[in-house]
Formats: sequence, C-alpha cells, structure tokens
Amino acid sequence: MKLAHLVRPERLIIFAGLIFGISASLLTKWGNPPNMGICVACFYRDIAGALGLHHASVVQYLRPEIPGFMLGAFTSAYAFGEFRARGGSSPLVRFLLGAFFMIGALVFLGCPIRALIRLAGGDLNGITALAGVVAGAAIGIFFLRRGFNLGRSVKVLTAAGWLMPLCMFGLLLLAIFPPSFISFSEEGPGSMHAALWISVLVGLLVGFLAQRTRMCFVGGWRDLILVKDAYLFTGIAAFFIGALVTNFALGNFAAGGLYHWGFVGQPVAQDNHLWNFLGMVLAGLAATLLGGCPLRQTILAGEGDTDAAVTILGLTVGAGFAHNFLLASSPKGVGEFGPAAVLIGLAFCLATGFLMREK
Repeated sequence: MKLAHLVRPERLIIFAGLIFGISASLLTKWGNPPNMGICVACFYRDIAGALGLHHASVVQYLRPEIPGFMLGAFTSAYAFGEFRARGGSSPLVRFLLGAFFMIGALVFLGCPIRALIRLAGGDLNGITALAGVVAGAAIGIFFLRRGFNLGRSVKVLTAAGWLMPLCMFGLLLLAIFPPSFISFSEEGPGSMHAALWISVLVGLLVGFLAQRTRMCFVGGWRDLILVKDAYLFTGIAAFFIGALVTNFALGNFAAGGLYHWGFVGQPVAQDNHLWNFLGMVLAGLAATLLGGCPLRQTILAGEGDTDAAVTILGLTVGAGFAHNFLLASSPKGVGEFGPAAVLIGLAFCLATGFLMREK
C-alpha cells in the first residue's frame, strides 16, 4: 500500500484526533488537573495569571502546551511551505470576539475541547456545554449564510507573521527559566501540571498535527451543519473516543478512581445548566464568527496569521478581565457578574453578525 494512500487527509485527521485525545487523558495522569488534560481557554487563563493580568492565585501557571501548539504549527507550516504572513481583517472586532469567547468559556469553566474531555471523564455537564457550542455555531451559520464577513486579510511583511511565534518562544523561555515576577500557583488547578518537557513535547506534536489537518473543535460542528462536510467532525469524534478509551484503560472509572459519572461533584466544574449552556452558546458563536476555536487561532498564528494573533491577545485579556471582575465561575458556582457578561457578549456577537454583512 502506498504511503500517500495511508496518509490521506481523512485518515490523518482521525489519527490526529486519537493522538490528541489520548494525550489529553495522559497529561492528567502525568500531573495536569483532573478533566483538564488540555483546555486551551483554561491554559490561556493560567498564562494570563502567571503574567499578572489577574490575581486569582489558584490559576496561575505558564502552561508550556500553548507555546508548544504554536511552535509545532510554525514548524509544520514552514516545512510544508504554508507559512504566509497576513492580516488586517477587522483586528479590533477579532480582539473583542476573542475576549467574549473567553468570558463565555470561563463561565462554563472550559473551552469546546474541555467540554469533550469533561464528558469523556464522566462529567455530564459536558453535554450541556456541547449543546451550547452547537447552538452557537448554528447562530453563526445563520449570519454566514447572509453574507457575514470580517473582511479580507492581506499580505504583510514576513517579520509581522513571526512576532507571535517569537512571543510564544519567549513565554517558553520564561517557563524554563522563571524570573521572580512570574506568578505560580501553590494550590488549586494552577499548581497541577505535568513535567515541563512532557508538556512541551505533547504541545509540539499536537500543534504539528493540528496544522496539517486544520483541526478545529467548533469548525467541525459548523461544517457538518453548513455544508454537510464531516471531515473536521471526524477529528472531534476521534478525540473524544481517544480520551474516553484512555480513561477506562487508566482505571479512572474504577471504584475509588479519579472520575465518576454525573453532574454534581465533578473536578474543577460547576453544574448550573442554564449558564453552562449560554456561556458555551457565546463561545460557539464567537468562534464561528472568528473562523475557528482557540486551538485553531493558535495554529493560524503559528502560520503567520496576525489576525489570529490579535484574537489570542483578546483571549488573554478576556481571561484577566473575567477573573478581575468576578465574571469567571468556580466550583462554588457562577461568578457574580458572569451572567450579565454573557448576555452582553451575546448582544455584541449578534450585533456584529447583523452589521458586518456584505450587501
């Protein structure tokens, strides 16, 4: 059988999804928080805390997986001739959409990736969250079918496309050689992490595979509904199967194991169904308008997309804002001002969808 036949795109994305899901569960075994082996939103939140953008002491750590994702994508893009420096597509709107995505995700306590991880770990609140992601994507599709467009990106100087990967390399150096001004949690989820070299290697591998396959955990639902294309969705399904099977193989569901099935008492989670759903509606809608989930934005930035880089800045600032102004949830429940922020975010996304349409 020819190698080209073995690595056809539809097979490669299934392989990538399985590797990603298995890695997510293994990272928990190796030290990452329970049901949070990989959560891109949570990891940007932890990085924001480590850099002093918020002062929630239990969620501060320079997660090496994030630089790994981007540098893996950067390596892949250059290796296959796909690095293209571009930008200029409504950067301020993208920044705000990224910030509101993060607020919605932190009301639920997880991005679309973590919704699957939580479900694969027995947390049935993941069902509510996934329903919200699909609903948000469906609303976004309504606008896409009516001409929604953030504008065309244009070619920019190559040096501009290098900036975000260089920043991520700098973050990785700060994680390896941490100066005194970087904050690290001494308790809570931020204090739980795999060995740095393991996190970096997993990040590089996943980033490389995600760049090759265009993996996206909101785009999969969008394409399935919009054009009946299951390519990206097969990656989502493979990810879930990989994580679920690995949890069973590790004995996480055995008596006295790490996980149990149910809505209540799940690790790093709250079980308010209404705001879990609406928070992820906001996240799904924002990601659809942006053209991809936080993982996809991270990979795009690694390919030289400065608009995705601006979105990442929005995610990071949104995380700081969410914790500084009592928007983020905690295992105790929804944040005091979280519901109001979700409604404001939904209003902003709906206004953006209606107003930014080609006539």
